Amino acid sequence: MKSLLTLLSALTVANFALAQNISLKGSDTLGAKLIPQIAEKYKAEGHADAKFEIAAEGSSTAFPALANGTADIGMSSRKAKDEELTDCKTKGVTLVEHAVCFDMLCVIVNKNSPITNLTKAQVAKIFTGQVKDWSEVGGTPGPISIYTRNTSSGTYKDWQKLAMDGRDYPSSSLKMAGNEQIAQEVAKNKGGIGYVGLAYSKTRGVKALQIDGIAPVADNKKSYSYSRECYLYIPENAKPEAKAFVDFVHSPAGQALVESTGFIHAK
Repeated sequence: MKSLLTLLSALTVANFALAQNISLKGSDTLGAKLIPQIAEKYKAEGHADAKFEIAAEGSSTAFPALANGTADIGMSSRKAKDEELTDCKTKGVTLVEHAVCFDMLCVIVNKNSPITNLTKAQVAKIFTGQVKDWSEVGGTPGPISIYTRNTSSGTYKDWQKLAMDGRDYPSSSLKMAGNEQIAQEVAKNKGGIGYVGLAYSKTRGVKALQIDGIAPVADNKKSYSYSRECYLYIPENAKPEAKAFVDFVHSPAGQALVESTGFIHAK
């Protein structure tokens, strides 16, 4: 009887530990769709007591949260900057990086636009404001409306680096909180153009363009101009629940959801 009570007590403690919250903060690209779906699958596959808190407010929000202990896992659509890693380390937090998927930044336009392909040079000129009218790149005459992510987004900086040679966006560009908002605005505006993650490129009312003749599809992840890796970051001494979840993201079940959600598997 005593052994049974001891066993039950141990199981109660174990279940309590598993019931602890897992807090994830950072990238909208990962946190708006992919991570919530993987979290639900994780709960369905033997972790029913797991509780997730997911705040998808931009990659740059992940690292302060990891540093001050308000996040167990950081989501980022870009590599952590040296200064972010240093800031965490000065607060006693050494981060471990996990590349969890590939994404493509797709250039989208309104579905009724006659444009199907742009060159990298044309994309750079549009997003830096040098080209202001669609007629300059073979489209129907009319002003170009540029939709971008907001400045807290890792994607905002990635796009500057990948597509704009580090140059600034024009003051007329319209900053959106997430991929979904960009896609919705472009769908409503026949002169709109924006960039979104691959998972959002099939939103109703928009179409993704080829870049230099290369389409944003999984088979082209190495040749498409705006491919990138996305990451989860956890502290070196992360709690077991956080480590277990990251391991699940890397598992066949997790990577199957990566692909079904519109991303590309990590390897």
